[in-house]
Amino acid sequence: MDHATPLTPLEKALHAARALVLADLVAGEVADASVVSLVEDSVEHRRWWVEQWPEGIDYLPGLVAQDVQDALLEKYGRWPLCPVCGHGDPHALDVEPELGPDPHWVCGKAGVKVASVGMLGGVFGR
Repeated sequence: MDHATPLTPLEKALHAARALVLADLVAGEVADASVVSLVEDSVEHRRWWVEQWPEGIDYLPGLVAQDVQDALLEKYGRWPLCPVCGHGDPHALDVEPELGPDPHWVCGKAGVKVASVGMLGGVFGR
């Protein structure tokens, strides 16, 4: 029986960040193959980033979420759309803190925390 090599703290953190962002993409029903590729691209980029700055390991979920959000904006449009504001132009949620642990999605217009990164399923009912 083969025993897999134990995951390093970096690999565990990267897997966790990937899983959280994928959960939010699934909740928003936008997790097709091309979007999942955007997540993988971000994870690879952030692997290099954390190797250069190991103290940033706790910031990975928020950074991957922001990377994917930026990539989606360029290719598809705003994501995730705010579920709080029912009026005015549709707008995306923001990740806060921009660089810090425990990232969450917030509505900048209403000034409210909507959900932690990875937990949009509870907001969108999926």
